[in-house]
Amino acid sequence: MSTDTASTDTASRDNTEQLHYKEIYELSDLLSSGELSSQEVTRAMLERIDAVDATIGSYACLAAEEAMAAARRSDERRAAGRSLGRLDGVPLAVKDIYDKAGWPTEAGMASRKGIVAATSATVVERLEGAGAVILGKVHTTEGVYTEHTHPFRAPLNPWDAHRWVGVSSSGSGASTAAGLCFGALGSDTGGSIRMPSAANGVTGLKPTWGRVSRAGVFELAATLDHVGPMCRSARDAGLVLETIAGADDRDPTASLLPVPSLSVGEPRSMRGVRIGVDPQWSYSAVSEDIEKTHRAAEAQLSSLGAEIVEVALPDPTQAIEDWFGVCAAQTARAHGEDFLAHRNTYGPALRELIERGRQLSAIDYDELLLRRWNFKGRMEAAVSTVDAVLIPALSFIAPPVEKMMRMDEETTAGVHRFTVPFTLSQLPTITFPGGFATTDSGRPFPVGLQMVGPAFGEPALVGIVDAFQRVTEWNKRHPDL
Repeated sequence: MSTDTASTDTASRDNTEQLHYKEIYELSDLLSSGELSSQEVTRAMLERIDAVDATIGSYACLAAEEAMAAARRSDERRAAGRSLGRLDGVPLAVKDIYDKAGWPTEAGMASRKGIVAATSATVVERLEGAGAVILGKVHTTEGVYTEHTHPFRAPLNPWDAHRWVGVSSSGSGASTAAGLCFGALGSDTGGSIRMPSAANGVTGLKPTWGRVSRAGVFELAATLDHVGPMCRSARDAGLVLETIAGADDRDPTASLLPVPSLSVGEPRSMRGVRIGVDPQWSYSAVSEDIEKTHRAAEAQLSSLGAEIVEVALPDPTQAIEDWFGVCAAQTARAHGEDFLAHRNTYGPALRELIERGRQLSAIDYDELLLRRWNFKGRMEAAVSTVDAVLIPALSFIAPPVEKMMRMDEETTAGVHRFTVPFTLSQLPTITFPGGFATTDSGRPFPVGLQMVGPAFGEPALVGIVDAFQRVTEWNKRHPDL
């Protein structure tokens, strides 16, 4: 494979002018000016979903009538001069782990088929309170872990149906990339915002743990679960995060810190910004596509005025191994008696994880936690020396689906190397397309990068990646569907 830095993918360029590939900020301006109504936009999105999603398979359920009703209310507010802000009238999707009253929350699990939520998740309430139009719910893996199991389907990657679409936020990544919503809520326990963002060429923001309430969100592993948005740009992701973040009486673990402004106006100056790079992390055991894209991004950020400095992040080897133990124990607790009652309906991956957690002794789990907090402290110290750290999102571009179904040790390590250290340490990261590669079949395919920040450092991450995206075209390319 070779990095394609000057693609002539005319169809992708032309698609940037199509409504369904607009960024939220662009759409918001069109709604505010009266050039479009929310009802027109929502109807167009529903028609596109009807035409395209039969192939992609990103939606678990669609609520066309409710969406059109919400769009009508948005138009009425705007006509009366009572717009609720930039998200008012914007069609979004949510991963099928977020409760919405009256809608099923099945979390990709056969045992939850048909279970309907009585109340809505805090983040869903906040989106609707900002006027967003929720189109429906998008698919996730079984129990938010690694496999799509019967009777649910795995979405297809819009760039190449034969390549991996990512893990549990697969529906969020595929629907956003395919122009089937203007952004979606995902979640990340071990990489499930970052992996699908990299695989589908979208921008995903995994906030600091505690920045966003988890109330009404199906749980995988409580202290690893991060709630965040997946969009087409950093400024869109910042806008959605600003809307859903903040303290919540329903979730005492949600941070009491004030939510800073994450809305982006003028581009942030890179003068005086220090961006760290760890050569061992970024250039060792990664594919040629990843290294070339990484170095090109460094050069671009440097040309904008940022200072690229060398940092030394802690060795993640033990932390990656420990993540599985922590996740197993917390998942086993979360499923409790449900697992015993429905064990035979569980797929092999989730069943094995829970059984591992049930067998873990209290002493062994305590040792895992001590190592975790030590690693977290070392990572926080390393990241605190700079404004952000640039690393790959994956060790390689999304592999063929067949390879991910039978992962060898090298693939397993390459998938988790750049993700689980930052759910263990609970630090914020933003994943974004940093370039494109050409696959063996001649298709253009996104190459994902990741920017890591100190705890509650989301404003800097959004600003840095927004500055990068204003002078590059990678996040503005779209699959030709």
